[in-house]
Parts: sequence; C-alpha cells; structure tokens
Amino acid sequence: MTKEKNTKIFGTDGVRGRANHQPMTVETAVALGRAAGKLFRTHKGKHRVVIGKDTRLSCYMFENALIAGLCSMGVDTLMLGPFPTPGVAFITRAYRADAGIVISASHNPYYDNGIKFFSSEGFKFPDNWEREMEALVHENSFQDLLPMDNDIGKNARVTDADGRYIEYVKATFPRNLSLKNITVALDCANGAAYKVAPLVFKELDATVHSYGISPDGLNINDKCGSLHPETIQKGVIDHKADVGIALDGDADRVIMIDECAQIVDGDAILAICAKDMKDRGLLKNNCVVSTVMCNIGFVKAMENIGIRVIKSQVGDRYVIQEMLRHDSNLGGEQSGHMIFLDHNPTGDGLVSALQVLRIMIETGSKLSELAKIVTKYPQVLVNVNVHSKPPLESLEKVKLTINEVEKRLGNNGSTLVRYSGTEDICRVMVEGPESKQVKEFAHKIADSIRVSIGK
Repeated sequence: MTKEKNTKIFGTDGVRGRANHQPMTVETAVALGRAAGKLFRTHKGKHRVVIGKDTRLSCYMFENALIAGLCSMGVDTLMLGPFPTPGVAFITRAYRADAGIVISASHNPYYDNGIKFFSSEGFKFPDNWEREMEALVHENSFQDLLPMDNDIGKNARVTDADGRYIEYVKATFPRNLSLKNITVALDCANGAAYKVAPLVFKELDATVHSYGISPDGLNINDKCGSLHPETIQKGVIDHKADVGIALDGDADRVIMIDECAQIVDGDAILAICAKDMKDRGLLKNNCVVSTVMCNIGFVKAMENIGIRVIKSQVGDRYVIQEMLRHDSNLGGEQSGHMIFLDHNPTGDGLVSALQVLRIMIETGSKLSELAKIVTKYPQVLVNVNVHSKPPLESLEKVKLTINEVEKRLGNNGSTLVRYSGTEDICRVMVEGPESKQVKEFAHKIADSIRVSIGK
C-alpha cells in the first residue's frame, strides 16, 4: 500500500486543515462527496444530503466540490448557504435526508476549513462510517455504482431554512415567557449565525445589540466570538446589558458574560442547567457528562448537590457517546459546547443561551448570582507547537515532569496533557488551589515538551 493510501483524512471532528492544502483540497472534497454518495447508494430509493457552511471564503469551492461529488453518484443535494452547525443537524432531520454536511472549521481562523458529516438522526458520523469513507477515497473506486445518465443528482437551494431553524430554537423557550425586559449583547463571530441569531432574540422581544454580523470571508473569529470574549464584555459594559452571548464561527458553542462583564464559561453554564434540570425532575439518571478538561470546581459543585459527573474525552462527539452510553440528557464542555439531548443531538449555542435566560427569568436571578454555583480552581492552559505526535508515555522527560507535578498537587489538583486532534499542538492543562503554583507547573511541563518535540 502506498504512503498516500495510509494517509488519514478524518480527525477528531471530521476533516480539517488549511484550505487548499491536504487534506482540505477540492479534490478530496469531491472524493468525499462521491464516497458519501456510494455509501447511501448501497440502499434502495432516492437519496438526498443537506449542505450548510460558515462564512469562510474557501467555503464556496468546497460547497461546489461536495455537491459535484454527491450529484455524480446520483444523490440530490439541498444547499442551505451560511447556516449554524446545529441548524444543519435540525434541517437534516426535518427533510428526512440521508445525511447533513457542514463546511466549517468552527473556531479556527478563516484560512482553515473543515467538513463534518451528520447522520439522518443529526448525530455526527460514527468512526466506522468515517473509516469506510476514508477507504473509498483512497481506493478512488466509484465506477461500480455510477448512476444511469438520467439519474444523476440535482442540487436545490432551501429557501425556508432560516425561518424553520429560528422557530425550532424559539420553541425551546417557554411560550409564556418573554425577553422583553432583557438587554442582550450578542457576538456572532462574523460566522454562520450572523443572520439567524439576532432574529431569535429579537423575536423573543429582547433588546439586542449585535456584534460580529458583517462577515467578509476573512474576518470569522477574528478578535470576536467565544474565543475573544473581550469584545462582548465591552459590549455588556457599553450597553449596560443584562447578559452577553458570544458564539463561535459555526454557532455550536457559547460563552456567556454576566451583568458585571465577567465570563461565564461552559463549566458554569453546565452546572446552572444541571441544577435546574435536577430541581425540575428532568435530569435523567441524575448525571451529567463533562470532559477531562472540566474544572475541579465544577465536579465539587455537582457533588454538593448530588449530581454524578461522568467524564469523556475532549470533543463533543465523545460527550454525546458517553451521554448515550449512560442514558444522560445533558452534557457539555468547558469551551461552551452544550448538548441538551431532549432538544438537539449536537451542541447548539442559541439553545444553550436560551436555557440560561429562562432560568434567570424564572428564578429572578442575575447571571452572576447563578454562576456562583461553581467556585473555580485556578486553571492554566498552555499550547505547545510540536513537529510530531509520539505517544506521550514514550517521552521520558515529559513523563517524569508530569509525575513530579502530580505528586506535588496531590488530591488538590490535576494535570491533563494531550495532543490537539486538528492542529500540530500539544495542550497542557494544570489546575490547583494556588494560581502562581499552577502557572509554574503548567510551564514546567510545557518546557519539557518543547525540549522533546517542540518546533
């Protein structure tokens, strides 16, 4: 087998990389479209796939490449244009399509892009499906299932997708409540939700001050959105807003800002919603799923109110896997991915924000008061650029340094060292009771990685 055939295409969150460079090339996108088409053509009947994207310049070429590949295999395509990732999952189910595809690199800069596949139920493709598609791309063997000349697929634009998704999101908010007394500062990251997000809150009668709603193909996530909450922190101050809401480029995650302009991250949002669902008898099996990146303060907060925390690998797909395994209906990540499985099988920043707003209104509480449920331990994250990703346990200096840090932290802290699934980065996270010590330990581990495999 050639080296090219051994090349892995899918990462931890679909296919992702720099646009126009492997694996994110037009040729690969066409082949992925054909591979998906071949998978579906093994079943009888007419097939269709929903395609949405964010606002990156490169989305145009990947959108057309995927459509070409799918149509060449006899699959009809439904084009949404710029559309939130959770919205694509919703429209896929609404149209009873075979799959949904999102062209987005989420929180990454504009020059990156990615391709994510959703099943007909709105869940991300399982690993075995991705492996099967990967094999088909490498084999480039599609001739056996090419359609008849009169059965090539057609492409159509969905004209009512925005309205459908807006109504779906609003339906997760009680009809007897209104946001008429709430002022919202909203940052759409110049991304996929720049049209629909402001409308959701305006139609629920909030006073909305919008940021990041002028995408130009190059400014997605650029000093805005959930990775740069300072923009919306200033917006909260300038407009004396009750709450700030910062989405990422494809709107599947959210970071919130309280009325004092303090950040309320995914751990706090998850804790607020978990307590509310438990109090209302809606938290299945009295458990919540988070990841190994969650703050110790979150775990202790849940233990204090009798909620069991299950930890998954980092990544919303792994959170969902654990949710399904433990029959849980609530999960999330510190980064702001929240999965309310009773509403949507993927993270949805708008649905998450509305749940918190509902709790604020029903309890008569400010967001700062609700966020006190979690007392955060100091946590430091250091990213190290690496030239390779050998097993960490094979790096003797790194292993010794981690063991030394963990011994000194004892039961009052933790470490997490892992490679990024989408970038040539090793992430080092250390948390503990003392900020200065945590920072020192994190940089000590990071330095050992730089010496071993840094670039």
